[in-house]
Amino acid sequence: MSLRHFITTQDYSRAEIDALLEEAAAFKRSPRGQQLAGKSVALLFFNPSMRTRTSFELGAFHLGGHAIVLSPGKDAWPIEFRPGVVMDGEAEEHIAEVARVLSRYVDLIAVRAFPKFQDWSVDREDSVIKAFAQYATVPVINMETITHPCQELAHALALKERFGDLKGRKYVLTWTYHTKPLNTAVANSALLIATKMGMDVTLLCPTPDYVLDERYMAFGEQNAKENGGSLKVSHNIEEAYRGADVVYAKSWGALPFFGHWENEKPIRDANKHFIVDEAKMALTNNGVFSHCLPLRRNIKATDAVMDSPACIAIDEAENRLHVQKAVMASLIAQR
Repeated sequence: MSLRHFITTQDYSRAEIDALLEEAAAFKRSPRGQQLAGKSVALLFFNPSMRTRTSFELGAFHLGGHAIVLSPGKDAWPIEFRPGVVMDGEAEEHIAEVARVLSRYVDLIAVRAFPKFQDWSVDREDSVIKAFAQYATVPVINMETITHPCQELAHALALKERFGDLKGRKYVLTWTYHTKPLNTAVANSALLIATKMGMDVTLLCPTPDYVLDERYMAFGEQNAKENGGSLKVSHNIEEAYRGADVVYAKSWGALPFFGHWENEKPIRDANKHFIVDEAKMALTNNGVFSHCLPLRRNIKATDAVMDSPACIAIDEAENRLHVQKAVMASLIAQR
């Protein structure tokens, strides 16, 4: 049996996603277990984290395991990922050694590594986590790179808790303003999971420049076709919101301006009205609102929306703990 990783949900069938969500729901009902008894996970953070780190550390603890947190370049040696390179720079060791040594110590490796925001043609290759998967001899988990599959599961679980069957529900993935350009990871992942669950998905963004990478749009089309949903792009706020069951907000940078954000800033600044507010939510079908967090209040969404009964962002954040357990337990069980 080949080594199974959790790097993107596109590697998982709908039945496998449903099984993970069922296991996560079971952990929510009964949080403690021994599925990771005597096991360990290395959590490598190349970027800051609050929910991800807390939920993975606690998740391992709740299931009888042990988590070791490492920050390469801070409390661990800087790592080189390029093959065949002369290592005369900052990096002290190569991923070929790092991944194989960690595999001798731990049972799982989880990685959080954002893109460099310099060249999308390079960043879209997701080379950091793919290098871990290439050299590791234990399962590797994506804690967010250019996708965020754990957030996908937490989001889907929160929606299933509210609606039950999600097929045919109108789902709006809306761009929102931010003071700086951000990673497209959560937007990519929201598109993937919503289409995989058979929802009718609208990607709402200010201009065609903000449409997501063609890879994820193609995956979304494929998922929608296989699961009875649909996918369309809209630049019309009222049309997109009208009759929506779910509004999911996220800020992201426009890919054509990747690495040249000063040229994108005027477009971004002109679209602050994409904020999720009470008037927009009033157009929905008594829809729910969510966000992956962290969220800048009164920039991405108003206080009134965040504090309303329609907001399920806290439920989604809690579910990170439960889905993390499900992912770790399932990967351990397959070894």
